[in-house]
Amino acid sequence: MLPKNLGELLTLSAKKHSSRTAIVFGRKKISYKELNLKSRIVANNLISLGVRKYERVAIFLDNCPEFIVSYFAIMKAGLVAVPVNYMFKIEETKFILSDSQASCLITSRTYLDLAEELRLRLDNLKYIITTTESRSGILNFPAFYKDNPEIYNGHYGPADTEDIAVILYTSGTTGTPKGAMLSHRNLIANAIDCSRAIKINVKDTVICILPLFHSFAATVCMNLPLLIGAKIVIMKSVRPFKRILRSIRKNRVTIFVGVPSIFNILKDIRLPRIFYNPLFRIFNPLRLCISGAAALPTETLNSFQNKFKIPLLEGYGLTEASPVVTLNPLRGRRKAGSIGKALAETINLRILDDKGNTAALNQTGELLVRGPNVMQGYYKQTDSTKETIKDGWLYTGDMARQDEDGYIYIVGRKKEMVNVRGLNVYPREIEEVLYQNPKVKEAAVIGIPDIHKGEVPKAFVVLKEENDSNEQELLHYLKEKLAPYKIPKKIELRSNLPKNNIGKILKRLLQEEEKIDA
Repeated sequence: MLPKNLGELLTLSAKKHSSRTAIVFGRKKISYKELNLKSRIVANNLISLGVRKYERVAIFLDNCPEFIVSYFAIMKAGLVAVPVNYMFKIEETKFILSDSQASCLITSRTYLDLAEELRLRLDNLKYIITTTESRSGILNFPAFYKDNPEIYNGHYGPADTEDIAVILYTSGTTGTPKGAMLSHRNLIANAIDCSRAIKINVKDTVICILPLFHSFAATVCMNLPLLIGAKIVIMKSVRPFKRILRSIRKNRVTIFVGVPSIFNILKDIRLPRIFYNPLFRIFNPLRLCISGAAALPTETLNSFQNKFKIPLLEGYGLTEASPVVTLNPLRGRRKAGSIGKALAETINLRILDDKGNTAALNQTGELLVRGPNVMQGYYKQTDSTKETIKDGWLYTGDMARQDEDGYIYIVGRKKEMVNVRGLNVYPREIEEVLYQNPKVKEAAVIGIPDIHKGEVPKAFVVLKEENDSNEQELLHYLKEKLAPYKIPKKIELRSNLPKNNIGKILKRLLQEEEKIDA
């Protein structure tokens, strides 16, 4: 039986796997029965407060069990969840709460001062709820659990799977953030497709080190295992990394989900002695690693798999697609540098050239996606929705090509493309070559204005700690591997590159720095 909404997803799993552990958080364990009960109690209390169906409820929490309780409580009450980046400052958070017109904010004692300041500034924000006992006048989960008035039992969830479940705000790399409206059908369909692609089962344990407010973690580390009845090990932070390694070993994690920067660290890190013990490799249950949210350098993929002898599947997705679109196959050929094939038969892909025609094999064009995972549109952004979704196709803004075997390769962002005297240069191609240099730890390439050529590439490079190099040496290295017009005009060596909360390099900030320096 397939769930008709996310609230029912958890209810069905709790009935089927009542005593199984759903969440591990440090020494704390929560069963499916307890998770379902707690989310139902919070849902009841949200309804009793007067928060009405389809109203938006924001979640401003670190990774913790209460995030999942809050998320599914909102689903059960027929409301709309608005997960917010807990690293946002007050103005950034205010924009999202104002734009979504959230009437309630669920947070923790850590962020309570910020929450109360937001309530003073926003007329729409009526209620603040904390996950722990808090100061006078603020609602909290412990009081909900204690009172437990089951007066609204049964009044859960929207009847229509097409109703909006979550509004996820994009990173705003091209302007102010836009809220992608994802329906229950979008998110459930994507979780089901993911489950079939990676062959997940109830015996699997997924470790969640990525922030749950992010679409990648929400689908792959939360909705997916809860759909199947698997176990989730939640980590509050990726640091210190030794704690992650200990948790993998202690909890016998089978599926590790990360981003390229994490796998880049792992391929070079000196692991505890136990990880090199042949017996550990024989009995180690970790069977699969998944990389998403950013491009995985080919060198990182090859080095990681050679070191750990564990499949590392690179995938591709975007918030507007719930988010997973493609994945390299678990069984079958995996191609380095490729994001694989469509996640499922229900997801259709097209690549259009600059004239709007279907691109030939190995010809670069914009990647389009159509399927049950594609969002309903941007919240209150009719024009932006029409620009992004045309005839049911989601225009991703990513430039890609498809080979003879149907594997997709992302070349770069459409708006990141560098036009050098009419010739297209894709930053990722230059970055891939830089990553092949054994001295390079991280690399990012952007386009900068040039009087004679219109635009030229500029590279930012972070060297590995034990290595030494300079701009001329790196330029010479590139000149041996790339056409002259693709060679960066300048290579700037840095100690680090700006990143977002999941480790994705923020080229937007590099572009802004260049404008200031110009």
